[in-house]
Amino acid sequence: MNASVAIKGTKSGLVVTLAEGPSLDSVVAELTGRLKQGAAFFADARLTLNVGLRPVTAAEWQGLRDLLLSHGVTLQSVIATSEAGRQGARAAGLAVISPVTAAQMTRAESRSPAAAREEHNGMLIKRTLRSGVSIRHPSHVVLLGDLHAGAEIIAGGDIVVWGALRGIAHAGALGDETAGIYALHLAPTQLRIAGHVARPPELTGDQSWPEAARVQDGQIVVEAWSRAK
Repeated sequence: MNASVAIKGTKSGLVVTLAEGPSLDSVVAELTGRLKQGAAFFADARLTLNVGLRPVTAAEWQGLRDLLLSHGVTLQSVIATSEAGRQGARAAGLAVISPVTAAQMTRAESRSPAAAREEHNGMLIKRTLRSGVSIRHPSHVVLLGDLHAGAEIIAGGDIVVWGALRGIAHAGALGDETAGIYALHLAPTQLRIAGHVARPPELTGDQSWPEAARVQDGQIVVEAWSRAK
């Protein structure tokens, strides 16, 4: 069964697309489940909601905004192809993205998060992330640089840091316990994989070789990267 809710990371932030075929009630029910399952991933997020051709009314837009707010998510803008959907969004006081911008943001977004991970549709970052920076992406994240204390990466898939990981890393944030965290130097403030949490002194963080963190037997285990399965 194809997912009715698709999540995509873009340069402008997260875009959540609701499939046009199923009833709005069934799609909202799936969205609610996604928000609960990925609570840590969505917490304090700002996203764009794409409803396509659905003629969403002002009351329905308000309901969607309230649902997101109840899970700590801010609806920063919307994409609606139908005129009725755009009018409803404006009546609800929401910012409607222009057709050109919407086309750029929604390109190839029909793939589900699971499919995106299988296709290695991840994010590559070529810089050091300093304190105060937060990166959120529904698939894999590769950082060519250091992750400083006070910075964080929240990913739906794996996290690879080609440098020192000293901040917060949360892999599998949408519930994937098979995700892993890899770093040339692992000295984090906190590691999370799906719903599992590990903090110093549970983590070694003092080795001179690359390390990997995975979930084994219900807890996060850190070992040499070369031995990680």
